[in-house]
Amino acid sequence: MKSRSKLSKALTLLIVGGIASAVLTVVVLPLALIVGLSTQVLGGDYNDLPAALKNPPTPQSSYVYASDGRTLITSFYDQNRRDVTLEEIPQVMRDAIVSAEDNRFYEHHGVDAKGVLRALVSNVTSGGVAQGASTLTMQYIRNVLLYTADSKAGQRAATEVTTDRKLKEMSYALALEKELDKNEILRRYLNIAYFGNGAYGVFAASEAYFSKEPKDLTLEESALLAGLVQAPGDYDPVKNKDAAAGRRNWILNKMVELKYAEPATVTAAQAAPVALKLKAAPDDCLSRSEGTNGWGFFCGYFKRWWLEQPAFGANPQEREANLKRGGYTVVTSLDPAVQKASEQAIAEQIKKDSPFALGVATVEPGTGRIRSMAVNRNYSNDDSQNGANTGGAGRGSYPNTTVPLIAGGDAAPGFQAGSTFKMFTMLAALEAGMPLNTTFDAPNKYKSKYPADPGPATCEGRYCPTNADPSMAGRRAMWDGFGRSVNTYFVWLEEQVGADKAVEMAKKMGITFRGSDKALADDASQWGPFTLGVSATSPLDLANAYATVAAEGMYCKPLPVNSITDPSGAAVDVAQPQCKRVFEADVARAATDAARCTVGDRSAFGKCDGSTAGGLRNVVGRSLAGKTGSSERNETESFAGFTPGLAAAGIAGDPDSPRNAIGASFAGNVNMAVAKTLKAGAGYGADKDFVAPDRKVAFGDEVRVPDVRGRSVAEASAQLREAGFQVAVAPNGVTSEFPAGTVGDVYPSGSAPKGSTVTIYVSEGPVPGAEPTATPSAEPTHRPTGRPVPTPTPTRRRF
Repeated sequence: MKSRSKLSKALTLLIVGGIASAVLTVVVLPLALIVGLSTQVLGGDYNDLPAALKNPPTPQSSYVYASDGRTLITSFYDQNRRDVTLEEIPQVMRDAIVSAEDNRFYEHHGVDAKGVLRALVSNVTSGGVAQGASTLTMQYIRNVLLYTADSKAGQRAATEVTTDRKLKEMSYALALEKELDKNEILRRYLNIAYFGNGAYGVFAASEAYFSKEPKDLTLEESALLAGLVQAPGDYDPVKNKDAAAGRRNWILNKMVELKYAEPATVTAAQAAPVALKLKAAPDDCLSRSEGTNGWGFFCGYFKRWWLEQPAFGANPQEREANLKRGGYTVVTSLDPAVQKASEQAIAEQIKKDSPFALGVATVEPGTGRIRSMAVNRNYSNDDSQNGANTGGAGRGSYPNTTVPLIAGGDAAPGFQAGSTFKMFTMLAALEAGMPLNTTFDAPNKYKSKYPADPGPATCEGRYCPTNADPSMAGRRAMWDGFGRSVNTYFVWLEEQVGADKAVEMAKKMGITFRGSDKALADDASQWGPFTLGVSATSPLDLANAYATVAAEGMYCKPLPVNSITDPSGAAVDVAQPQCKRVFEADVARAATDAARCTVGDRSAFGKCDGSTAGGLRNVVGRSLAGKTGSSERNETESFAGFTPGLAAAGIAGDPDSPRNAIGASFAGNVNMAVAKTLKAGAGYGADKDFVAPDRKVAFGDEVRVPDVRGRSVAEASAQLREAGFQVAVAPNGVTSEFPAGTVGDVYPSGSAPKGSTVTIYVSEGPVPGAEPTATPSAEPTHRPTGRPVPTPTPTRRRF
């Protein structure tokens, strides 16, 4: 009431005084304002305030950090702003803004009567608008109404120079100060004021001009920032240091006058040059913080993930608005050390200006958290300097692109991953009860039961794969069949378990099928080439699938975040891993045991015999499992591998022209990039090692194989089935001491897992001139050596 009384008395003196007639001509505050002050302004009530003024929903930037919580990846905002507490704002900054904008802030109650009188006199004397008499409280109200307006008309109404707007501001100011104390109003003001160069609020301003947080601002820095809010353009220290310094020094003098600073301290501050350390705020994924130029691909994946989360809105539009206005703090899963090591490892193998892209992704088993996403590309839409499109006219996608080459999706081409898909067939077979020592005498070319794969490499209308090298043929179990990447073994194994079961396994492990692949995957019973990796995928899908094996059968959805908190510091419950068991631990352990053969590691049972990437275990320096892969005609090269604590996959190919072959010689480059990435992640699962599978999963329930040599094929087949085996008749005969047309040999012999397949080799009779043997040995162990049936020359090559 005391303030209202003073204001009423001051206005009465003004009206009856000698300047009353002059006031009638004032543009900004005419007589209607003076009369209104005695009714509208003095009648303000907090309960009548707009909701935005009681609890202002001012837009705040969301900040996205790497997993260390310190390395800024980017920020998302409509306005570059972040609220801070009063304790985070130093006293010199608070004093500076009061000195600059409202030196009677702690004396008035929202409307400064002396200021109103001074402004009226000044405006009348000058014949224009020289002073506005706005207090910090009134300025705060104006800013809130401006920033929360939902239309251009509302924004104009918040700032237009009219009597009604000024009366409303005064009324709101008096009402607001009935409820809020001065410190809270000052905090809100400092968090909403515009400081120029896109910086809203003192946090963004401190970062933009000095690359520091507000708590670290000095006296002269605080005064310089305080000088900007009156006219950010006029006093912009980036463009006009002299004007900024003059305004700063004026404020420093006011601080001495108001007893906020000592004269000697101010003299030293005024003598200091305007020293800036500018820091551009990254905005969205196309901008970046220092040292994170390759991280846009991860950022793009994070943003797509955010737009799918119901916790942030009912639809993608609401979710994006909340990301840009909600003031979230996001600590992502991206490990800066692993990311940088992966970028370096890729750079050592291939340049950014190559038309071929090599992308590597890493995933943490048991959580699904993505620890790195690197590729030899810049995340940029500027293709003005890009190379020629290898698949057609125009610019290619190198070195600049925003196509999600690592994560894949509808906007990305996807690449065949070759024999890395043999993992899904092996897991399906193990899950079906087939042990690791399931044996097959794999030929160099195999006539499968599946329909012919499109192309000339068919055997009487059947799909007829060959091995990458004739030396791969021979008796193989899963250990050496996987380690050597024997195509004919795995197509045979796929037949035993069913192609649809192999595809189902891939789906359970997160492989997404798109386009024509989706139709094949939906009815996969006849998809013979599937096990050789003819379906398009991405490094991220592949890494996450292999992470499921490393996690002993626990599949986790890919997760790009460690934590998310809202502006109040409350956790948003979307950062927890979403995992489920998709196959038993012993199945995963058995597959791991075979996958160790590929990379030169040792299986738990010493069964490795040959590899396609035997030196990688030494590169990584710890227990390692994995699989190499090459697509048809070596258009892509791939490698997927895992340690007990981290899984990674890399695929190299031409995104612009998927039929453009990168060549088999590049396989080693991909292997090395992935291996060095895994080496950088040595801290993940450092206290773990692979667990050996149960012996039963490795060798099955072994039973004696009946000796059926010399019997008819029909009789031998019946006896073998009665003993619990499946039967196959080899297309190649063998020379033996037994009559032609009878069983010359079987494989395996001696003992074998119950339910496994025993192959019958039909005798072609004895070698001419050899002495016949009357009684065969009870335990034949020799390999059939009959003459192979001639087959067409292959035209397809996958391993």
